[in-house]
Amino acid sequence: MKYIFLVAFVLLALTGNTQETYVEQMPVFSQDLAKYLGENIHYPDSAIAHNIEGRVVVRFVVNKDGHVSNCKVVKHVSPECDAEALRVVKNMPAWKPGFNKGKAVKVYYNLPIVFKLDD
Repeated sequence: MKYIFLVAFVLLALTGNTQETYVEQMPVFSQDLAKYLGENIHYPDSAIAHNIEGRVVVRFVVNKDGHVSNCKVVKHVSPECDAEALRVVKNMPAWKPGFNKGKAVKVYYNLPIVFKLDD
């Protein structure tokens, strides 16, 4: 069975412990994010068998050095799809960090990943 991954990006920035809600420059993924997700996400077999579709939202922090941490699913679809989205985000290569006032800062990032079966 064929399947399609649709990717959308929703950004939310909070820097350090200052609770600022603005950064001058958001983090940038070091590659093509849609291509990375398409090549690395594997639709879980059990989700395919049960026709499970939906959008998983993973929230994570892009640290000052660009590495991803504190990954958490904030919108669930199924345990299998949630785990797969979380696995791929945790294994992302480093990003270019976000900056505020010329300094690298921690930035929260929300990444929706849509699991959609092809008809």
